[in-house]
Amino acid sequence: MKNRLSQNGKPDQTAGELNRFAEMRGRIGFPPVREAFDALLDHFQDLGDNYAVEPNAGESIMKVVNLFDLRAGRENPFAFIVNNKDILFYIRKPALKRADYSVDRLQKHFGDAHVNRNNGGEITIRLVDRSDVERVIMHVIDEYTGVTQNEPSAGALSRDMIEAAMDAYDKHRSTGIHSETFGAFGEPRGYWVRSSRDRDNRVYPTKPIVAFAKKLDGLNGGWSTKASAAACLHNSGFIIVDQYDKPVTPPDSYDHLLRDADRIRSCAFNYFIEPARERRALEVSIRAGDLAAAMGLKDAFPNICQALGGAKFQKLAQVPPPTSTGPNPSSSTVFTYTLNSQPEADTVTDTKKAPSPPAVNLILYGPPGTGKTYQTAWEAVLLCLGDEAAVALSGQDARAELMKTYRSLVSDGRIEFVTFHQSMSYEEFIEGLRPTTDQSEDSSAGTGFRLEPVPGIFRRISERAEKGMPTVPHENAFSIDGRQVFKMSIARANVAAEDYLFEEAITEGHTLLGWEDIDFSDDRFSDVEEILEACRTHGERGGEATLQSGQVSQVDVFRNQLDVGDIIVVTKGNRLFRAIGEVTGEYQYRQRDNRKYCQRRSVRWLWVDREGVPASEIYDGNFTMRSIYPLNRARLDTVALESYMNSGGEPVKREARPYVLIIDEINRANISKVFGELITLLEPDKRLGMDNEIRLTLPYSKKSFGVPQNLHVIGTMNTADRSIALLDTALRRRFSFKELMPDPSVLSDNVEGVDLQKLLSTINERIEYLFDREHQIGHAYFTGCQTRADIESVMRDKVIPLLAEYFYEDWSKVAAVLGDSTHGPARFLDAKQIAVPGGMTEDDFSSEKLRWTVKDNFDFSEFAA
Repeated sequence: MKNRLSQNGKPDQTAGELNRFAEMRGRIGFPPVREAFDALLDHFQDLGDNYAVEPNAGESIMKVVNLFDLRAGRENPFAFIVNNKDILFYIRKPALKRADYSVDRLQKHFGDAHVNRNNGGEITIRLVDRSDVERVIMHVIDEYTGVTQNEPSAGALSRDMIEAAMDAYDKHRSTGIHSETFGAFGEPRGYWVRSSRDRDNRVYPTKPIVAFAKKLDGLNGGWSTKASAAACLHNSGFIIVDQYDKPVTPPDSYDHLLRDADRIRSCAFNYFIEPARERRALEVSIRAGDLAAAMGLKDAFPNICQALGGAKFQKLAQVPPPTSTGPNPSSSTVFTYTLNSQPEADTVTDTKKAPSPPAVNLILYGPPGTGKTYQTAWEAVLLCLGDEAAVALSGQDARAELMKTYRSLVSDGRIEFVTFHQSMSYEEFIEGLRPTTDQSEDSSAGTGFRLEPVPGIFRRISERAEKGMPTVPHENAFSIDGRQVFKMSIARANVAAEDYLFEEAITEGHTLLGWEDIDFSDDRFSDVEEILEACRTHGERGGEATLQSGQVSQVDVFRNQLDVGDIIVVTKGNRLFRAIGEVTGEYQYRQRDNRKYCQRRSVRWLWVDREGVPASEIYDGNFTMRSIYPLNRARLDTVALESYMNSGGEPVKREARPYVLIIDEINRANISKVFGELITLLEPDKRLGMDNEIRLTLPYSKKSFGVPQNLHVIGTMNTADRSIALLDTALRRRFSFKELMPDPSVLSDNVEGVDLQKLLSTINERIEYLFDREHQIGHAYFTGCQTRADIESVMRDKVIPLLAEYFYEDWSKVAAVLGDSTHGPARFLDAKQIAVPGGMTEDDFSSEKLRWTVKDNFDFSEFAA
């Protein structure tokens, strides 16, 4: 008999058929085989109309044929024959033609005695329990359906296959291509799947995507079998959503669906690890709350944190153990993975992806005026943007565009510039303690003086590089340029009874301030002295009010210093922030029943995350307890802040990009004093993510610190100031050196009759002869000379004083360099013999004494064009 089908395509088993199946089951003598029979019936339920049952053949109880192919004229690929003591499964020639079945491989799954090949070439497998049936379905039938074009594979698809199908679907919608596949499904309905890549539209119908990936004509789009479209994509680590991109909860009734930690690991791998690798990021951070929101999970943070921190995920993603921040487990726990380890073994490597460039430690050295500082700008742009961009910005004609690009990278925080000097210290460069005072939201007096670890420029840029560059939306219409940024608390985050105040503020579009229940709307309160007087007269807080008291200073900031258009960052405790908004209205007083939090300002909320995000995302340090105060712009990550403001409420993604620290006059500081123990971390093989990675604990903040691979260091050194041979040996070993010497060819050979090339070359030849090559004059002194007067000004005010310093005021050598002598023409210097003063005789000194003076007008005849 052949099973009948219901309207939904599932077997429509009548009471008689059910009784027949029960009768068949009762004839099986061995309990394990009965359990195997039950597993077989469950599988037939999932197959819909893709099987048929024949009458008893000989001593068999039931014969199942035509698995997966009921079309006329087709041979049966598989068959089951159920006997009293076992179930025989036949792999027939049609299946052997489509898939490569190996007897040796099958014997490893089912045992040598249970697998045989008959004279006709067919393979027989003896099944004796439920696990054997499940192995047949998994290792035999699924393999066949993975290559046939009539039924989808129950196995998972790779991320690349799914994303490629989405690319094809995009092309179909825009050009009509692939209509033979996608056109067969009509308008999408039912289930959608979210792409793991950044796309204009990230939501796709499930059935067409799976059909294209597996080259199918049609398939079921639900969850009922592993081969169903939604189930297949779900088990592949993709997130099933509705048409509005809201995650759909998979049904609990199906055992074949990926669940719990396995699903968390698969989704984290597809939506975080692999996209970061595609961007060639050095590391990626996964916040538990972000992953939960993406997957539509609730109260699952223990499972998420356990899955992300476990060895199974490290093996799946081919990454070393991650670092984690924040309370664990919680929604704010952030796991950071180093991506130097790439997938190996059976993973296909994309040969088009270039490896991450090695860290660059470079020192440009040479005499003064050779363009070292200007060259650092070009080198920094080269490292940040690549060869193609840098080549386009090379040469004098592109100088203005180069500096524009350089300044843009500086404003993005990707380039930092610092000049070393003799008093430069570790505390300035790495981190040090700075005095600070704090003030609570509830007290009227400060908590006193304390020392707080403050990062220096090297730690700041290292942490920015390690964290990665926030991706800013293409239409980034909102900027903090010209705006102040304030930290603000709305009620007390640790008091559950005040949670309603934050929700009210977000819902109704305003921010609230507590302190005194006094109406400060009157214009006279623009004067802080009037606020003070009102607090003294009508205030209810204990103690004498002063200008430093919270009820005075905080109200003054909220009413008078916070302007319309300014930005407020609403915190959740000292370590998290949960909202960002733009102030849109002036101060208002709105009395409440409890007469608390009556001060308000209208706000347009730009970003909200009630769980909170670590303060380190946008600020270098924790927040303080004061209700409202302006944030230190130097410690604010403006690019990250703008990314949150323009994200539309979505999590802000980051990607690793090159960062550059430029250290001008690097040889002028005491290197051992400035770098301290961190000099070791500069070596490329000791950077984060490398095989010999080193992290150290900083002495003041006690934080673990390492130097990321994408941070490059460029230094400059004036060889006239200190010989390169005297540079700190530890620094020399960790840097490569590039010499920049004077280049006369960049100068004009005729500026109002003066050949600048000849002038510079002649002077430097004489300096090298009398002194050394490291004290030559650089071409940059003369690059701006457009007239003879410009040349005279440079010679008089820059070159001659520098020569006098070189030769320690020995003006005879200065004259020799300039081509002047006591017996020849005086071109630049006049020399007059000094008469012997009275009381002294000429014999007291072995040579004549000369008084040297700089001439009013120079003679450039020796260097005539």
